[in-house]
Amino acid sequence: MSAGSTSDEIKFGTDGWRGIIARDFTFANVRKVTRAIAAYLETAYSKDRPVLIGYDPRFLAEDFARTSAEVLVDLGWTVKMVDRDCPTPVIAYNARHLNSAGALMFTASHNPAPYCGIKYIPDYAGPATPEITDTIVANIASASDAPASGQHLDKISSFDPQPDYLQFLYTLLDVETLRKAKLKVKYDALYSTSRGYLDKVLEYCGCEVESFHTWRDVLFGGGMPEPKGEMLVGLVESVKKDNADLGLATDGDSDRFGIVDERGNVLTPNTILLLLARHLIKNKGKKGAIVRTVATTHLLDTLAEKYGLTLYETAVGFKYVGEKMRETEVLIGGEESGGLSIIGHIPEKDGILADMLVAEAIAYEGKPLSQLVEEAIAEAGGPLYNTRLDLHLTEAHKAAVLAEFPQKPPSEVAGIAVKEVGRKDGIKLYLEDGGWILLRPSGTEPLIRVYVETDSEEKLSKIAAEMDEAIQKFAPVTA
Repeated sequence: MSAGSTSDEIKFGTDGWRGIIARDFTFANVRKVTRAIAAYLETAYSKDRPVLIGYDPRFLAEDFARTSAEVLVDLGWTVKMVDRDCPTPVIAYNARHLNSAGALMFTASHNPAPYCGIKYIPDYAGPATPEITDTIVANIASASDAPASGQHLDKISSFDPQPDYLQFLYTLLDVETLRKAKLKVKYDALYSTSRGYLDKVLEYCGCEVESFHTWRDVLFGGGMPEPKGEMLVGLVESVKKDNADLGLATDGDSDRFGIVDERGNVLTPNTILLLLARHLIKNKGKKGAIVRTVATTHLLDTLAEKYGLTLYETAVGFKYVGEKMRETEVLIGGEESGGLSIIGHIPEKDGILADMLVAEAIAYEGKPLSQLVEEAIAEAGGPLYNTRLDLHLTEAHKAAVLAEFPQKPPSEVAGIAVKEVGRKDGIKLYLEDGGWILLRPSGTEPLIRVYVETDSEEKLSKIAAEMDEAIQKFAPVTA
């Protein structure tokens, strides 16, 4: 093994392995992880099926991808590599469409610029399940990080994944209704892989589009490729200045969405999930289960109940939502961190589709987006208010919370009784008034996350303050 290339620094989180470029995300470690993935492939696929490789716009991403391709052809696989950086949902769709042995995607999604990552997407076009990633991780220790021989390079070919994906995407959208609406849309690519995709789809659907940041910048303009409020200030200003119908964005690899309404409000993923669930039922006549993670709004539960739909709750991570989508007919599945997919689509989150479905909802109803949001929230018995605390703790403090809090969860918080304690993923306290609190650790940092949902802003701040105070009490006493 090369110096600094130790397998204990390679950990697969909820969506693959990520690391800082040149520190732990090195060419040696990429070769090692590729061989670990290849060892899994040997057990699941025959070598007459190609392995696809995609990458996002990050520094050296295409070089890491090429290195991986050279390792795979050394091991007897045929590789099809994308011709430019591409969205995760696009390589995922092609993994199924091209009858592949799955795809390797080099991305760190919405992480800061110094990060890169690699994830394996099986041929079912969704995130690898824990059984698959556990097998890959178990293979890492014995995998070599030696350079590839440089032979069999004729088995690496280039392909354009866009045409087949777009053709499929248009079958999920009502293109004619969108064209008639002639929406005015502002689009901030945030230097992501959706540039040349989402803008192209908007134009095809008859929208008047103004686009920003549609070139590759490995530093993402000095910000983060995450479609949250602080990164969308320019988009908000542009929407308001030109009286646009909406503003759209995606994260770095385009699997998460960002939506701005005509008033300049950056809408939360919880709100968009609710809006689109209602749109699919009311306007498109679709049916199926609603799937959400434990950290996602319970307004979806109320909507499901109203329309007689089954509601499934999963652990955090879209791989669990995707797994449910492969098991049963799912109308919409999503998570509060900004990922969703719908019936008829692949079991992978897709920010491009999510953005276009919001435009489609406006086109169907002929109402401003802010009004559609208000109607969806009212129909689901809202509003409810949400927050998430990211509590940075020492490892000792984090360990103390995880050891003690689950043993003695509180019987009441902010004067509200706890009626039930869930343990599907972390500790979830179901409150007597319909609110809830979820406490779960970060898998990669000394961080405890606390999610809260309740029916008033006053309660929200009280619950958040009380939970913060309760967790601080677990801090180890220092001499």
